[in-house]
Amino acid sequence: MHTVTIILILVLTVVLCGFLARSRWVKLPLPLIQIAGGTGLAVFGVQVPLDPDIFFLLFIPPLLFLDGWRIPKGAFFSDARSILMLAIGLVLFTVLGMGFFIDWLIPSVPLAVAFALGAILSPTDPVAVSAIAAGNPIPPRLMHILEGESLLNDASGLVCFTFAVGAMMTGGFSIGAASLSFLQEAGGGIIIGLAISWGVGLANKWLVSKVGEEPGLQILISILIPFAAYLGAEQIHGSGILAAATAGVSMHYADLIGRPLAATRTQRKAVWDTVQLVLNGVIFVMLGAQLPTTVAGLPAASAEIGAGSAWKLPLFVIAITVGLTFMRFLWVFISMKLTLFKHHKKMAGEPKDAALLARPSLRLLLVASFAGVRGALTLAGILTLPLFLPDGNRFPARDLVIFLAMGVILLSLLLASVTLPLLTKGLVFAPPARRSTEERNARAAAAEAAIARLEKVCEGIDKNDKQQVVTEAANRLIEAYRRRLAYGESSNDEAMRLQELAKAERALRLEALNAERDELFRRRISGELDDTIHLRLLREIDLLEATLEE
Repeated sequence: MHTVTIILILVLTVVLCGFLARSRWVKLPLPLIQIAGGTGLAVFGVQVPLDPDIFFLLFIPPLLFLDGWRIPKGAFFSDARSILMLAIGLVLFTVLGMGFFIDWLIPSVPLAVAFALGAILSPTDPVAVSAIAAGNPIPPRLMHILEGESLLNDASGLVCFTFAVGAMMTGGFSIGAASLSFLQEAGGGIIIGLAISWGVGLANKWLVSKVGEEPGLQILISILIPFAAYLGAEQIHGSGILAAATAGVSMHYADLIGRPLAATRTQRKAVWDTVQLVLNGVIFVMLGAQLPTTVAGLPAASAEIGAGSAWKLPLFVIAITVGLTFMRFLWVFISMKLTLFKHHKKMAGEPKDAALLARPSLRLLLVASFAGVRGALTLAGILTLPLFLPDGNRFPARDLVIFLAMGVILLSLLLASVTLPLLTKGLVFAPPARRSTEERNARAAAAEAAIARLEKVCEGIDKNDKQQVVTEAANRLIEAYRRRLAYGESSNDEAMRLQELAKAERALRLEALNAERDELFRRRISGELDDTIHLRLLREIDLLEATLEE
């Protein structure tokens, strides 16, 4: 019962923080409000334990799976080189640079422990990146790169962390063994993720062809896949994190083959949106709930750097955060020059956002640097540090590095929350020309296919009274599709007029549907309408409104 109560309190806190973030009196980003909510729970005596093993199993797989599922695949693969340079190159650069920097800054921290702290601080948190970037006009291509980086750098960062801790425990380190283990973990995770996603997809397609499709079952299957991928990869000592992300990426292609029903897609999206909202919120609330414990550990942390040195701890946090941001800025600048902006001379006719990406300004580089925030993944990882060495002595500087990791997480979140709105203020980005052309061509092709299908249906209809109704309905639909085609085929002025006409028509239809809904509620409250009929008519109106969404 205690565990269930804690879960309910966490979810309730997420709900309250969500309402508070939407109020006009509070201008703080939602993650900071949720962290404050978690801190309030701890202050009032609600203990929220953070078990790293349970955290990694329950929270990370579904969120990474969903991020991999929803990330635009064309952008992900077209910028794979840039993403890998950040996900692997930047992690290694950060581990080495921050390891030596922390060892110089705090001599009482052994070099291996400094490397471990640098490693666990190197990966950006996908949950934090998405939450902080929400609402800020970051160029779409840059946002896709940041999302792809956060999907993949967890595996490389955790592998480096594991080897640094192992070096501290055993006193030895082998580059060859580390490289082989990294390939094993990464390769095993990718293979398991692909195998689980495609295997489940093919089995599900076969079962659906035999017994039909039930949306509820399809939603349950999609929820189970990331956990199966994570646990399967962990069983073969692969990267469960990378397996969950890979399963999410490949799930997109499994959907292309299986073609789920419209009802399945609609309901599944609603369920996953709720899962994402709850898990993201609970992560930040749990993060805030650890803050009082971390503050209580200040005496132990200061004792590890010398008595009377507690005042230095905040300075260390600031110095490490500045070092991480500077190293990220330097690497982002180099990688963008080498990869993302290599063909800038070919992009003279591209829209404003593409032109900005072709000639990266200091402002854009700072956006990419400050957007690399750390989150609960870093805290969960640092809490896995062992308590004792093999000889029975305490693990050196454990309390200190836990405090430093927590401080860097909070400071990076605060910096991103303050700087990103300032850096992105006033930026407006048009969709890339190629994407606009693809969308226009796809809409026209889909409309032409619909017209051809409707004309074919009308050809096979007998001319009796009942079938004439079907013919009339088909003709009205054909006319609507032809109007849609006219949007793209007309001159610019005429196309703009038709688009404005369509927008006005949409607004009027929404107003009319709201009036219908109000009348149905009035009749149900007054008892003039049966509950079953009321719900059925409401669903019809809701579905009609969904078709009008932009």
